[in-house]
Amino acid sequence: MSQELVEKITRLKSERNAVLLVHNYQNPEIQDLADFAGDSLGLSRQAAATTADVIVFCGVHFMAQTAKLLSPSKTVLLPDAGAGCPMADMITPEDMRQLRAEHPRAAAVAYVNTTAEVKAEVDVCCTSANALKVIEAVGKEAEEVLFVPDKNLAHWVAQQTNVKIIPYRGFCPTHVWITAEAVRQKRAEHPHALFMCHPECEPEVVALADEVLSTSGMLKSAQKTDATEIIVGTEIGLLYPLRKANPGKTFYGFPAAVCPNMKKTTLEKVAAALETMQPQIEIPEGIAARARLSVERMVQYV
Repeated sequence: MSQELVEKITRLKSERNAVLLVHNYQNPEIQDLADFAGDSLGLSRQAAATTADVIVFCGVHFMAQTAKLLSPSKTVLLPDAGAGCPMADMITPEDMRQLRAEHPRAAAVAYVNTTAEVKAEVDVCCTSANALKVIEAVGKEAEEVLFVPDKNLAHWVAQQTNVKIIPYRGFCPTHVWITAEAVRQKRAEHPHALFMCHPECEPEVVALADEVLSTSGMLKSAQKTDATEIIVGTEIGLLYPLRKANPGKTFYGFPAAVCPNMKKTTLEKVAAALETMQPQIEIPEGIAARARLSVERMVQYV
């Protein structure tokens, strides 16, 4: 059945002039089908540069929205309309406007893990890979910086800069399943292993890390390091591309760190999306224009 679905997807992609964008946290059978695999912003940029008419985004809702922002003339499909992001849902446009009213002299930075509606209410976006650069650039122009929604990413950046950061209370439920106790146990089991983690992890976990990196940063670092054993502090799906790209190295993950939304995409849903051209991502133009500007400003800063 799987092979039949793969063949169907391949045929439909050709008929629709479609590309399949797959986030690093997706299931292995989805990653194996990717035209482009990577982190959310990198994928959206690659999609914008293609001549495809249709983008099938195998990830979560805010990622597909970002692809639509950067490729407004393309059709963007999200195979499962219910694939959301709890952290993105922790802040609303109303929350953002209230924060700005409370801190009128602050610049506002939104992690890319936010809805288009929230992106439309801020000055600039950032990723986990460029958050420090963006906040330092913004900090030259403002007394303080509002950072939403991830308090853990905000804490990590605040340790590396003199810019005054006002964090929001959001967090990634998947990354907080990785506890300091679990990390210490893994390190005891594998004393020679390097430990790299995502900055969405809690501060006490980040403090134990040898390297703090985005998912794309982890993939690059794993290839460069001399370490042959690596403990990976992020969503368990990243182990698949890490192992695939580094067959001579051993990777250890945290089985509790599973994002249920990332696992909603299946071969059946990808095939159905291409067949029916649904569910499509649509963003009202007034919101899209303002949200797009916040993403474009990020590129100028970094």
